[in-house]
Amino acid sequence: MAAPQNTNLAETFEGLSKTDAQITPLAHSPYHKAASPDRINAAKVALEANGFKVHVVNNRDEAFATVKSLIPEGKSINNAHSTTLEEIGFITYIKGATPWNNVHGTILQEKDPAKQAELRRTVGSTVDYYLTSVAAITETGHIAHGDLSGSKVGGVAFGAGNVIVVAGSNKIVKDELEAWKRIENFALPLESARVRIAYGLPASGITHYEVIRKSNPFNPTRIQIVIVNEPLGY
Repeated sequence: MAAPQNTNLAETFEGLSKTDAQITPLAHSPYHKAASPDRINAAKVALEANGFKVHVVNNRDEAFATVKSLIPEGKSINNAHSTTLEEIGFITYIKGATPWNNVHGTILQEKDPAKQAELRRTVGSTVDYYLTSVAAITETGHIAHGDLSGSKVGGVAFGAGNVIVVAGSNKIVKDELEAWKRIENFALPLESARVRIAYGLPASGITHYEVIRKSNPFNPTRIQIVIVNEPLGY
């Protein structure tokens, strides 16, 4: 089936580029361009050498179908906020009936901030499958990302039974030094623009930063990475 439509176009790179003057200089950034086939292959080979399972797909429809195929029926799922997952239609899809137990909706039903945070820490971080993206994939086979609250990095690092990372090939960078540069100079300004829309806050921040260099030796298939040959997310 074709991927469902993203219903949150205002928070995509294209949407924010048109509405937020603070990120106008990023409109033509090389960090929003799809990588060459050689760079995609280099990243794939290096990631696999570091123990990750990698799927390379051509477009967002294939990404949607691949993610669906990776999660067995009846499993519990949760997702970090991810513009990439929105763009491939997966967030639209899991808001409806699915073969899985999506705990994200249950967490959002709790309106008390402290209680919701506790649900994110416990139920949300220990699901069978945690879905997210990252801000950078290096040609040396590492993945890097950050967040404000720590909920995202916690689920990816250890909490969830399995992790599925979906990333556009525009996330591919040379090494860890460039990964930080991409996150600080490109992803953070865009995420700050997003939170101005979503939460009315002036900016986001990188209070938690994580680099994963190898798969877990005790569970080497835990993290699977879907690289999409399109520019997605930020």
